[in-house]
Amino acid sequence: MKLLAGPCVIESEKNIFTIAKALEKYHNDATIDFYFKASFDKANRTSLESFRGLGMGEGLRILQKVKDDFGYKVVTDVHETIQVEPVAKVVDMLQIPAFLCRQTDLLVECAKTDREVNIKKGQFINPPDMKYSVMKVLKTRGCDEVSYENAKKHGVYLTERGSSFGYGNIIVDMRSLVIMKEYAPVIFDATHSVQMPGALGGKTGGDSSMVPYLAKAAAAVGVDGFFFETHFDPSCALSDGPNMLKLDELEKLIEKIKKIEAVK
Repeated sequence: MKLLAGPCVIESEKNIFTIAKALEKYHNDATIDFYFKASFDKANRTSLESFRGLGMGEGLRILQKVKDDFGYKVVTDVHETIQVEPVAKVVDMLQIPAFLCRQTDLLVECAKTDREVNIKKGQFINPPDMKYSVMKVLKTRGCDEVSYENAKKHGVYLTERGSSFGYGNIIVDMRSLVIMKEYAPVIFDATHSVQMPGALGGKTGGDSSMVPYLAKAAAAVGVDGFFFETHFDPSCALSDGPNMLKLDELEKLIEKIKKIEAVK
């Protein structure tokens, strides 16, 4: 099982290392392929006044320190083609944000690196159409056929994070996990799937109490990995607090997921 976990955004070096230390158990678990996740910039926050992060320079310095001190693999978002080369020098997996999942130049630039590429499905995308995003990466890497096996070989992943449902809510259609697995290994992002966009008046709300139910359902359907944003105190997190899990809640949930996967 792949596990991508960490805070939504790099708030400070101190907070990052507090969370990173608490996640060490997953790095040491031979059954888990662990990646530490944190964003140096949240470029698509709802409001201009919302906290975006510490920026690429400082953010990459901190992520490199996490790698050096803990030995973790690291994943972070890129939003522009100019970011890809310097970010790829630090991280092990480049992540395409959901709103940018069809941005050809960004996908191609990521594909030119030797890093894994995780493409988050846009809230507005029909699951079968994610085939074409995978195709952009695979063709750039010299592979002409889109398939689960080829994507896995070339380090390309798709992440489900729910679909927009009317206004101010996101739902997860579990059929998408099956559909997208035809094209690439699938990671389920349980924490963003409980977001409520704009629910807090210029900020995104959410209901983290629903995270375990969706994650267990995805485990039962069968996915290749999970993405969880987690924090020692989501109530004071500077981004996505309402949908994040507390660190101890994540530990309990991972144990339940393992039990479900063991009986599939």
